[in-house]
Amino acid sequence: MQWLMLQQDAPEDYVIATGEHYSVRQFIEAAARQLDLDLRWEGEGLEEKGINTDTGQVVVAVDPKYFRPTEVQDLLGDAAKARRKLGWKARTTFRELVTDMVEADLNEAHKDYLCLQEGFQTFNHAEE
Repeated sequence: MQWLMLQQDAPEDYVIATGEHYSVRQFIEAAARQLDLDLRWEGEGLEEKGINTDTGQVVVAVDPKYFRPTEVQDLLGDAAKARRKLGWKARTTFRELVTDMVEADLNEAHKDYLCLQEGFQTFNHAEE
């Protein structure tokens, strides 16, 4: 696909998207399943939290500092132009994407763990 984009006679913008809609909650729940975490949701809106049912620990919480200045409720990409002009189509499912992202984060966490065990400093990925 990248090759096709680069071979166009004139530069153009393309949206690369599945056209499927998933909520942040659906993403979190899929990631939790990958990690064998069972979540219970409590509260609403800004007070909503995802709690690990095994430990009672809050593992997900809403933080308004990550809201966009002009937050929209729904974002959905339309890749019709890429399909039409480039023959592009999505090959990765939502579940596969979540799996890839969780595995990448676990690999990074494992590297950090190994570095810390050997006395090296690592980047603090957990924001406080």
